[in-house]
Amino acid sequence: MSTAFEPSLSTSTMRPPLSSADAPSMADKLPSINFGFEELRDRMASFTVKFDTFIEQGRKRVLEERNQFRLNVAELKEDQRMKKKDIEIMTSKTDSHQQTLAKEAAETNEMQAAIASLSAQRDGHLSTRDALKQQIADTQKQIDARLAAQRAHAQYLDAQSRFNIPELDFWSSTLCMSIDGAGQNDRLKFVFTHIDDRDWTREAFFELDTTRRDYEITYCKPKLEKEQIERVLDHLNEYRDLRACLKGMRDLFVEAMK
Repeated sequence: MSTAFEPSLSTSTMRPPLSSADAPSMADKLPSINFGFEELRDRMASFTVKFDTFIEQGRKRVLEERNQFRLNVAELKEDQRMKKKDIEIMTSKTDSHQQTLAKEAAETNEMQAAIASLSAQRDGHLSTRDALKQQIADTQKQIDARLAAQRAHAQYLDAQSRFNIPELDFWSSTLCMSIDGAGQNDRLKFVFTHIDDRDWTREAFFELDTTRRDYEITYCKPKLEKEQIERVLDHLNEYRDLRACLKGMRDLFVEAMK
């Protein structure tokens, strides 16, 4: 079943009546509205200028900050390079200082070793010096004792010579003998003549060494048998009888000349 649509009464009643050509328009009756397009345009233009200014300032600030950042980075790199160079210099100085310390330590060890060696040498020299001093003192004592003994012996010989000079003169004339020096201290040379019947001027002699307590005949001419000389010396050293020694040596020379 279909029904026809009909406008409601209220709607038809609200519709305005058809206007004639002379009737006033509804638009003319509406209030005039001012949207402010000019002001809006000006405000937008002003905003655009401010925005462009902001953008430009922001760009400049970004460029300045970037340039400043690059400058800071360059300065940091330069500082880093300088610090690296300073570190290398300090490292080199440290190495040189360590080498110097090592060298000084080695020199110190060498000096200590040299000092120890010199100290040992000094101690050895001191010990040697003390030993030499003791030896010198002992030797001096021995020398003093020998000098005292020689002085005593010289005094004895001097005392004896006062009594022996007349006797020696007698024996010199009797035995045809003379006494000379043998070129050394405490050594006498006894020379005999008239021992060869064929030549009274022919000489025979012997050298008597008196440096020791036991006298020794060091040389004789003409040569005699060793056993004969020892017999004469034994009698001389035992009895200290020089007269018997001189007479015995003359007899041996006479026998040797025959």
